[in-house]
Amino acid sequence: MKSIATCLWFNTEALEAATFYLSIFKDGKIGRILHYGKEGFEIHGKPEGSVMVVYFEINGQGFQALNGGPEFKFNEAVSFVIPCESQEEIDYYWEKLTSNGGKEIQCGWLQDQYGVSWQVVPSILPELLENADPNKSNKAMKNLLQMKKIIIQDLQ
Repeated sequence: MKSIATCLWFNTEALEAATFYLSIFKDGKIGRILHYGKEGFEIHGKPEGSVMVVYFEINGQGFQALNGGPEFKFNEAVSFVIPCESQEEIDYYWEKLTSNGGKEIQCGWLQDQYGVSWQVVPSILPELLENADPNKSNKAMKNLLQMKKIIIQDLQ
């Protein structure tokens, strides 16, 4: 079986979004770009020659960005998790993904300018929340629930 790819449904911003993500995640590339043809206009309503699908890759994970129209919107039911090794990494991804109208949420969650949800979390988070000492794990959870962007030092 080939790997599974994620398809992200945009109105008209597929290429713009793929380019934005690749400006943040350095290990990535744009692959094929498919365009709408004349056929099917009465269904999709997209001008002939406009971008239909952008295939791109981030850190070896395949994505498809589809310009499908305004019918569907992103929500928090699906998110992408970015496990970070340091506070500097958290700060970097947080700043980049909330720029240009992104929205901070809670507990390391955010939405980027396109409404796509992300979790920018320290890779040690599970260890902190599952600490054998219940006082330490409870304190980490209490502190986590009070944060938007996660500050590793405040969890430890």
